[in-house]
Amino acid sequence: MTNNIWFIDIGAPFNAILPLSLGPSKASFGGLRSVLDVGDAILCRIQEVEENHSSVATMKGMGLRKLKTGAVESVDPHLLGRVIGSKGVNLADLKEKTDTRIIVADNARVWIDGDVVGIISARAELGAMMKKAKVSEYGGDV
Repeated sequence: MTNNIWFIDIGAPFNAILPLSLGPSKASFGGLRSVLDVGDAILCRIQEVEENHSSVATMKGMGLRKLKTGAVESVDPHLLGRVIGSKGVNLADLKEKTDTRIIVADNARVWIDGDVVGIISARAELGAMMKKAKVSEYGGDV
């Protein structure tokens, strides 16, 4: 974090930058921590990727915001398709079973929001899905 940009961990080899002009709200120069602080989770979109692997993120757009509730889980990127399932069936079943809102991002991070019981249940189900997918990948039983 500097006076006019945030560095965002997007789960890639390089961090993305989020300029003040593309951030979630107006902040005074040098007052970035009052808007986004270290450890905050956000929904953002990668606007551009440069030749030198630097990425520019934006929070300008529908639904892009700071996440104030819920939990963020990381999933192994190669198992992301198993979480979503064919035509989104696994994800829809998980949402319905736990009565939660779930967003799966391209960087293999999953945001789960709802009541506490639903979030705990969804995290447990997600963990079980990952364990089952890893075991079936190498053969054997759970």
